[in-house]
Amino acid sequence: MEKNILTWKIGGKAGEGIMSTGLIFSQSCSRGGLHVFDINEYPSLIKGGHNTLQVRAGSRRIYSQSRNVEVLVALNKETIYMHMDELSKGGGIIHDSDDGEINKGEKGRDIRFYPVPFKKLIEEIGAQTIMKNNVALGASIALIDYDFELLSGVIKDTFRRKGENIIADNINAARAGFDYMKNNFPDDFAYKLKKIAAGKPGRMLLTGNDALCMGAIRAGCKFYSAYPMTPASSILHFMAANERRFNIVVKHTEDEISAINMAIGAGFAGVRAMCATSGGGFCLMSEGYGLAGITEIPIVVVNAMRPGPSTGMPTWTEQGDFRFVLGASQGDFPRIVLVPGDAEECFYLAAEAFNIAEKYQNPVIILTDKHLAESHMTAEKFDTGRVTIDRGLYAASEELAESDDKTFFKRYRFTESGISPRTIPGMKKGIYTATSDEHDEEGVITEDIENRVKMMQKRMRKQENLAQELPPPELVGPQDADITIIAAGSTKGAIIEAMQMLETEGISVNFLQIVYLSPFHSEKVAEIIDNAKKTVVVENNFTGQLADIIKEKTGKSVDEKILKYDGRPFYPEEVYNSIKEVVARG
Repeated sequence: MEKNILTWKIGGKAGEGIMSTGLIFSQSCSRGGLHVFDINEYPSLIKGGHNTLQVRAGSRRIYSQSRNVEVLVALNKETIYMHMDELSKGGGIIHDSDDGEINKGEKGRDIRFYPVPFKKLIEEIGAQTIMKNNVALGASIALIDYDFELLSGVIKDTFRRKGENIIADNINAARAGFDYMKNNFPDDFAYKLKKIAAGKPGRMLLTGNDALCMGAIRAGCKFYSAYPMTPASSILHFMAANERRFNIVVKHTEDEISAINMAIGAGFAGVRAMCATSGGGFCLMSEGYGLAGITEIPIVVVNAMRPGPSTGMPTWTEQGDFRFVLGASQGDFPRIVLVPGDAEECFYLAAEAFNIAEKYQNPVIILTDKHLAESHMTAEKFDTGRVTIDRGLYAASEELAESDDKTFFKRYRFTESGISPRTIPGMKKGIYTATSDEHDEEGVITEDIENRVKMMQKRMRKQENLAQELPPPELVGPQDADITIIAAGSTKGAIIEAMQMLETEGISVNFLQIVYLSPFHSEKVAEIIDNAKKTVVVENNFTGQLADIIKEKTGKSVDEKILKYDGRPFYPEEVYNSIKEVVARG
């Protein structure tokens, strides 16, 4: 059993404050200097259904959730029966004693039950019934012997806008649960959390979507458009909340088609623009995506994946869009796809995406998923000094002054790099035609054979040059490992945790993370596969799409695939067990 690390989980009906309660617990741990990773689960219902939020906290860096739970807070009886099997040996269940008799499952299982009269304690302090979740929070803090003052401070900050009376009632509810646990149960629970600092300056607790927004804002994004679609919706919330502070135009559009077309209009006008959706919404955006490709207008598009096809499972996670984004919209044009694996990468890759979009005058996709988008994780303060801004190639004023008034500006001039000087509306003598049809250097529609060939070659040279600029992937771990894991995106955290578990058993594993899905570093990946003893791809989809892309781009087949497609992210234990099976097979 690791010291000073545990998993806490709360469950109940929608409307009982599960998400806010879980976040308060996460923040309380973070403020004590602990590392945190949390994950929420909720059904795609307007009202009702079973919700959970699971928090893993500890004194070492935590990269993902864990399968085992040490403390389960059950706001209703259903939660006990649904999650009892997840409890570690010696784990505890805090539940409402007013829920009646509890079936405690198999006899002999080392599980401890802590009945707390949530409703009675709320009545005694004269608070609202909804505040029973804070009673449960206080009881949890007492059970694991954590610092109540940290919890109190987070509650105060959470309800600051609701007035002193609401703050006091919530803190009193938490104190009632804390005192009841201390006074009525022995202090012999095996799992404890101790703060390791008053809170490390600069460390943040944020989701992948939060970090992505911060990166976009730091990069100078001034226009954002979206139609809400889980799990991309919180990007709209974040950008709208910061619209005035950072002088951003944020548009809640009527649909995804309008969202990408508005972003294209902003990009055409010289504004750094972004839009976001999930896979179903990106289906609607695909025509606009191709329009940005042929008109060479820079925009950033976020696709936060969820299970498909069609509406699929709206509030769950999957990596089923790898191949989709590489072929979205018809025809050939540079498709640039970045795949972050954690909050830090969301920040830095978002900033990088805007530079790539403007430098290469092309749409750029950032591909995430529900697990990364909505899970909170601790991260050190981002180094904003690393973020530089490259606005790309604009036509010089003297160049425009020398042009002939009777002709359009050659916006799509044939160049060796494939990148042509841009103008934006308002630049004198910078007029050109932007059309979705094939066109000549001035943007005039043409179906001439020679022009078509040269224009296609010009556009595609941009992707070839970008491939040379982007850093190739590197192996993490021992170079001569027995197993090489290959993955992209949010599976990164579970893989790193699994590698740490495997290392304790003497199993040597390294990890190749694919960050740039397109352009793909074919030669480097092929070299790594050739030198690997055995390769295993880990991905959240049914068909092994990343493995297929690797085969297509390198001609190399991976030895094994570890696939999961039930809407849930990988647990480290699943990767660990699967790798052990691979090793056992030899």
